[in-house]
Amino acid sequence: MTMQTSSAPPSGRERRVDRHALAWGLGLPAGRVLLVAVACSLAWVALVAGAGWSPYPGPPLVTAVAMLPVNVVCLAVVVRRIRATGRRVRDMIGYRRGRLGRDILWGLLWLLVLYVPFAVTIMLVMWALHGAAMFTAFETVFFDPESVPDLSPAVAAVLAIVAVLTFAPLNAPTEELLYRGAAQEDLSSRMPVPAAILISAAFFGLQHIWYAPTSAAVVVYACAFFVWGVGSGVIAWRQGRLLPLIIAHGLVNLLTTLPALLVPFLLANGLS
Repeated sequence: MTMQTSSAPPSGRERRVDRHALAWGLGLPAGRVLLVAVACSLAWVALVAGAGWSPYPGPPLVTAVAMLPVNVVCLAVVVRRIRATGRRVRDMIGYRRGRLGRDILWGLLWLLVLYVPFAVTIMLVMWALHGAAMFTAFETVFFDPESVPDLSPAVAAVLAIVAVLTFAPLNAPTEELLYRGAAQEDLSSRMPVPAAILISAAFFGLQHIWYAPTSAAVVVYACAFFVWGVGSGVIAWRQGRLLPLIIAHGLVNLLTTLPALLVPFLLANGLS
């Protein structure tokens, strides 16, 4: 993956860091997957303690809120890694003054380009798992009525506001910088680019099993987000910057968290 980097020769410290590029390329995404697993598990424990029994994993609303500390930690670590190797976060993102409108259009294009194979993968995996009953299975695989927690409207409102205000703005840049930025670059310095893209995408798919709404959706999520990760990795490698992907990713995260604002209204009116 080719990103804009400083033309100055690396210092002795940077060469020592670069010798560990493979360890960082594997360690960054592996560490994030572990943090996501721990955060989701702790959020589920807190939910069980506060609202009674709830199927594992927890509902998307609680998971999105649990990602706040994970994203803060991961963003700090990945920024530190990028700077330690003489690269600049700004160059990796690729923001250019006066071109934000064009980057938004690129983001919308990549959203469409990535969504098509993502959706096709979901359909194919559902067919492989459920055959002719796949469309009936959609009703239970992606939604479990028992997983809706017994929360008061006030608590649900606070969680929804925190999720909407923090998840998309933090999650999208953090994951793109980590998976398609630092990790993919580090891996591609030690192996062919296609292998680096596939490995990074595999971790990306693995991370998303913790967001699956039911245990039956785990395999579907892993496969679909692996495909999304491959597509994003190719785009990042070809385009040489991450801003359009961050925009596309952020739009997806925003659209998946905005419905959470309806939860307090539904609870208050006994419609959950």
